[in-house]
Amino acid sequence: MANTMTVERSFDARHEFETLISRTQKQAYNMAYRMTGNRDDAEDLTQEAYLRAFRSFDKYDRSLPFENWFFRILSNLFVDKLRRKPKLAPISLDQPLPGNDGDDDFTLELPDEEGDPQYQMLRDTMDERLQKALEIIPPDFRTAVLLCDVEGMSYEDIAEVMDTSIGTVRSRIHRGRLMLRKLLEGKQVSRRNRAKLDPIIA
Repeated sequence: MANTMTVERSFDARHEFETLISRTQKQAYNMAYRMTGNRDDAEDLTQEAYLRAFRSFDKYDRSLPFENWFFRILSNLFVDKLRRKPKLAPISLDQPLPGNDGDDDFTLELPDEEGDPQYQMLRDTMDERLQKALEIIPPDFRTAVLLCDVEGMSYEDIAEVMDTSIGTVRSRIHRGRLMLRKLLEGKQVSRRNRAKLDPIIA
């Protein structure tokens, strides 16, 4: 009886997770693309974040929004990637995941939305000027601005995700926004000004 209940809970959790993937996949990919600046890295980051989220899904507090919990995982992975060299190896979605309590391994299947016209239109109409500007500013500034302005995280949450102080978060967001504004207005961000920002990143 106990084994039957465990299997049912495991099946329910998988079904719930697949539903949450369907709901958040586009948003997750877009955020990853803004962070990494290219499609391949964005796909790798998104896939790895979902795999990590699934493996710790039993720790997810259902009283909290899934998006907040998941994007913290995504952001942490990106920050870790910036701090680790060489580049992380991609994780294949075909890689079997171990089941719980002795269950057989299974493969996590993400829906392929490449052929979805809405997905293609979203990708094609992505603001390339903004993306190019994001790629120019230092990565930690980019992450702080994205977490604040795209994901709506509080300064406290961003400080926790980026493992830094709230003061540093405020500075990165403020300076990052200024740099983006200058770039979008067609103004050059001088190497001298960027050099002044570099010590803050360290």
